[in-house]
Amino acid sequence: MPYSKEHKQQVRARIVEAARRLFNRHGFDNVSIDQLMAEAGLTRGGFYSHFDSKEAVFAAATASFLNGRGAIWREDAGVDPTAGQTEMAKRMVASYLSREHLDQVEDQCPLIAYATDVARAGPQVQESYRELLEGMVSLFEHNLPGDPQERGKRARALAAMCVGGMVIARALPGTETAEEIRRSALDEAMLLWMEPAEQAAA
Repeated sequence: MPYSKEHKQQVRARIVEAARRLFNRHGFDNVSIDQLMAEAGLTRGGFYSHFDSKEAVFAAATASFLNGRGAIWREDAGVDPTAGQTEMAKRMVASYLSREHLDQVEDQCPLIAYATDVARAGPQVQESYRELLEGMVSLFEHNLPGDPQERGKRARALAAMCVGGMVIARALPGTETAEEIRRSALDEAMLLWMEPAEQAAA
């Protein structure tokens, strides 16, 4: 008797989630399909029923974060992307650039964990990465004050500071430099929605 469509979707989701954790932990090149399927509690033979390559599951793992683990993370941080409130942007920045997020290697945002791997990957993976980044920018843009052009500029700057700061901090684990970079990025990012006079006072 063939498996139901729902069962296939559940199995696919298990593979994607296993891939996300392993790629976060070890990087794309250091994870085999055998390891991936073992992490998912499945046999290698079932992989190609869902994906035609390891890069395809890499793209799916990247795309899955926004409405998967990322949604859980935003809820835990009290971030409502649709609220239209500056407080939501502040909460997002504080949580993203937190020490806790840096230490949670398996659950880090793919924008941090996959940056180097994505640069060497194909168009499918890069498109998933771009869409995830645009989701982050959109969240900031919707919750920042100012006119549309100014909001967009600040949103992109916030995303760059959040991701860039954490990429450097992750690359230098356990060092004073990593902690200084993370804290500096957090402090400066928290000023970006202020007016110039407010920034000077801060």
